[in-house]
Amino acid sequence: MTPIGSDLATWRDRVRRIADSGYATLLMPDVPTWQPALGPTLATAAALADLRVGSWVYAAALREPWSTAWEAHSLSVLTEGRFEMGIGAGRPGIEVELGLPAVSLTERRTRMRETVTALREFDGPDLHTPVIMAVSGPKSQALALEVADGVTFVLPPDDDRVETTKRVRDLPGNLELGQHVAVVGDRVAPFMAPPDLDTAALHAADSLVVLPSDPAAAAEEIQRRREEIGFSYFVIGADFADTLAPVVAELAGQ
Repeated sequence: MTPIGSDLATWRDRVRRIADSGYATLLMPDVPTWQPALGPTLATAAALADLRVGSWVYAAALREPWSTAWEAHSLSVLTEGRFEMGIGAGRPGIEVELGLPAVSLTERRTRMRETVTALREFDGPDLHTPVIMAVSGPKSQALALEVADGVTFVLPPDDDRVETTKRVRDLPGNLELGQHVAVVGDRVAPFMAPPDLDTAALHAADSLVVLPSDPAAAAEEIQRRREEIGFSYFVIGADFADTLAPVVAELAGQ
């Protein structure tokens, strides 16, 4: 996850360094007013480096289906198939904070479905934009099984390994499983969790939102999650890109 957290020159250098380190995909959060609009920013990143790019995630509470689908399709075309669309309901209250009308959970799910439907129509038979859906409860999980290519689970910080493993394994089908990692060692990634997150409690719960800061231990833990749970897509904050670069070098292609 690589938001623009500083000046543009620093961000551009970070994008290139991430690509040079072997990371597969550069993701950007959908948080209006915090940084430039998502579509142009992702197109810029894709032009800077030979990386896949993606939204992590489009917030349905803020977006109308037709225009979101058109933006996603356009990014797929402009990046020659290197864009993937992450989409979710959006965190509670985000639309009200931005001065927009409140959107119910039911309406958010409806928008998610309509966005994917419109995207498939825009893509047509010759293009398939991958869709990764952020899910929480059973209704969003059922929607993902119907229309998405992969899922990422919105995990409460206090979920322990046993609870999360059961939740993921209970999901039927063969969707790709994404894992959101908000903490490496005792450091919290900006944009991925509140800065006052209780990292000691996460370690005590053996939470899956945490990875070790030691690259060898992190690589071992990622392999464990792949084999025992089925995760194959791991999302980390850009502040940890250099720390975990040896992990990417070791696990690339596996």
